[in-house]
Formats: sequence, C-alpha cells, structure tokens
Amino acid sequence: MLSIAPQMRILVAVEPADFRKGIDGLAGMCRNVLREDPFSGCVFVFRNRLATAIKILVYDGQGFWLCQKRLSKGRFQWWPASAAAAVRELDARDLQLMVWNGDPSRGAMQPLWRGLRKGPEIS
Repeated sequence: MLSIAPQMRILVAVEPADFRKGIDGLAGMCRNVLREDPFSGCVFVFRNRLATAIKILVYDGQGFWLCQKRLSKGRFQWWPASAAAAVRELDARDLQLMVWNGDPSRGAMQPLWRGLRKGPEIS
C-alpha cells in the first residue's frame, strides 16, 4: 500500500509526459528533465497530454511504485503552470485534491499546523 505523508516531498512535472513510458522511462525523466534523483523518496506526479490521466512514481527503499489514474469522463481540472520551471512542489493535501479532480488553488482548508491550545495549568 502506498501512503503519502505530509512530510513527503511531492514534485509535479509541469509539462505533459509520454504515457507509453513505464518506471524506467519516468525515472529517466526525473533525472534528465526534472533534475531530481528518482531514488530520493520524492513523489513524482506526471500528466498525459490530454489531461485525462496521471501517473505517480515513488521509490520506497525496496523498489518503485507506479500508480495511474485515468478519468472515465472529462479531464483533470487543475494542473500547475510555470514558465520558468519544469517542476513544481505540492503539499500532500494538494495532491489529494488533485487526484480527486479538484482544484487546490480553490480549496479552503485550515493551515497544516495549528498551535496547541493552552489548557488549564495543573499544579
């Protein structure tokens, strides 16, 4: 089972990927296009040209996980854009919204970490 924790670094490829590529091809894209190490434990997210599918590549210390989600209808509504960079970093909650075809830029959520409430002091 693949688990995405808030502490994980999530990198999204801005440009579409060729979805004929498997683990080795996407790992090569991580190295050559995104300039990141595919063995680093980062979560890499790719989208196809038509925006109907995404692939997630993760190395867990023993091997690679490659997950794919293809929409049965429609396209993914949101994808990060960047004129200067080939990759963009996301929070775990933003990835979760994106996987469920939501728009992280429109999500109204609480901050990741809230301060602890001060309770009554015990003497």
